[in-house]
Amino acid sequence: MQAITIAIRRPALVGGLTHIDFDSSEISQSIALTIELASVTTVILLVIGVPLAWWLARSKTFLSEAVAALIALPLVLPPAALGFCVLVLLGPDGPGGVLASFWGERTLALTFVGIVVGSVLSALPLVVQPIRNAFLAVGDHPLEMTGRVSPLYGFVAIIAPLARLELVKAAVLGFSHTIGTFGVVMMIGGNIPGRTKVLSAYVVDYVQESRWHEEVWLPLVW
Repeated sequence: MQAITIAIRRPALVGGLTHIDFDSSEISQSIALTIELASVTTVILLVIGVPLAWWLARSKTFLSEAVAALIALPLVLPPAALGFCVLVLLGPDGPGGVLASFWGERTLALTFVGIVVGSVLSALPLVVQPIRNAFLAVGDHPLEMTGRVSPLYGFVAIIAPLARLELVKAAVLGFSHTIGTFGVVMMIGGNIPGRTKVLSAYVVDYVQESRWHEEVWLPLVW
């Protein structure tokens, strides 16, 4: 199997020329999978998060506050615990198993779809909260000045442009979080090379195997 050899000159105090061997096929697959996962997750986060944040910003009911608290749960739950909860939901006896049965599968766990679901739930509060705060900062005054325009047109033409900077920040935050996530993806995906093993899993593997040079430089190569 081919390997990529990277020569790195270290300082004189450390000394020597270090050769780092990466399995090119596995790392390439992992990089492609990580980018695909982060891209798909970010798109879904924006599709779900923007209208959800708009509703949370405009609604002052008990239901909206309960939903906001539920969305924030991944911030306080350990990633492995969140991954386990999602794993149960996606398993053969959960709702995910019912959905998977429609296309001949038993479960959504250990699949790309499963790690997308876990990544979306994990990053959702990081996307929804900043956008919600941006909508609250904009307020209702711009819409009131426009008169009788439809809510959809008012949002697309007025509110979204005013909050565009926070929308971009939320998208970058969601993408970056998904790139670095490990616990949730590990629990749901099982770290199957070529299918569910993302780049962060290789960093953890190298640490466990005491392959310190690969662990240090793999993120830089990435």
